[in-house]
Amino acid sequence: MTKPLKIGIAGGRGLSTLMGFKAMEGVEIAAMCDLDEDLLKAKSAEHSIPHTYRVFDDMLESDIDAVVIATPMQCHVPQAIAALEAGKHVLSEVTAGVTMDELWWLKEAVEKSGKTYMYSENYCYMPYCQQIRQMVRRGLFGEVYYAECEYLHNVTNLMKYPNGKTSWRSYWQLGKRGSFYPTHSLGPVMQWFEGERIQSISCFSAGHHNGLRQDDTSVTMCQTKSGKLIKLRVDCTSPRPHNMTGYQLQGTRGAFESAREHGGKNLVWLDSLGEDVFKSKWHDLTEFNEYLPERYREATDAQNHAGHGGGDFFLVKDFVDAIRLNRKPDIDVYQACEWTAVGLLSELSVMNGGKSIEMPDFRKNAIEDQIIRL
Repeated sequence: MTKPLKIGIAGGRGLSTLMGFKAMEGVEIAAMCDLDEDLLKAKSAEHSIPHTYRVFDDMLESDIDAVVIATPMQCHVPQAIAALEAGKHVLSEVTAGVTMDELWWLKEAVEKSGKTYMYSENYCYMPYCQQIRQMVRRGLFGEVYYAECEYLHNVTNLMKYPNGKTSWRSYWQLGKRGSFYPTHSLGPVMQWFEGERIQSISCFSAGHHNGLRQDDTSVTMCQTKSGKLIKLRVDCTSPRPHNMTGYQLQGTRGAFESAREHGGKNLVWLDSLGEDVFKSKWHDLTEFNEYLPERYREATDAQNHAGHGGGDFFLVKDFVDAIRLNRKPDIDVYQACEWTAVGLLSELSVMNGGKSIEMPDFRKNAIEDQIIRL
């Protein structure tokens, strides 16, 4: 019988993957760590987690096999590196890091460790995002060459925790400029542009009307190495109904537009339908559910209830499978660093009038060769 994989969770507030692990066989959530003792006691009792720690290094000395980094984003790289050096596998919440130096340190630590590092970008695992990924792979959109992605989430009400203490979002999400929180919107698009690498970015701002350092809206244009174009919009402050992410995809043989509001329809047009493009209408994506991956169509209630339409379960399943089968995780450290770097470089670009900035290639070894040039 396979030995249970023991998971330790760092951070008692970021528990998006917890229900996914609980729905898996052969996995045990063995430990949780958090500085807030009251929160730690409440969450560990609620989820029957046997071991608790207030010091992260103490948890690393236990017999856990893997760590979920679900702490504030400024802790992600230091804790991920410590876990890797302690011989633990790592599943990291977004973003991967908060400086370009950190991203280089992270990728080097992963390469040296030989352990699995996976980036927990759950929007990549949304059912409709996975469905579009399969349709792109099957060639239904022809050659895809342009995409738009948006993260529209007013988080100004989340600047403080329920206990009144200032949350990490106050500085790391609302105290930064540019598209600093990019990967919920960018991740799925980069999977649709499979095999591509972002080569350069330019970021522009609509200004400030909110009393915060964060721009009301920032738009970052990303050009891939082959010339594909991505328009990324991030808005975490403007007063508007909450609809989180939005996507558009254009190819030589079809197009996709995601729903603009909760409960709305995801829309597709394909020239393979044989309709006159000048007279045809958009089609509901559900008409093409044969392209939804089989595991989503056959998901159990427990798997679906893990969150994001089953996406949270399949994300942690891919992480566990990568460990057990010793295979490349679906979102590896190089993708984590590149997607995160878009946000970091966007701040530099917007502060220099939208200057185009070259994206370093994290798959290369020498940090000295990856100088950012304005």
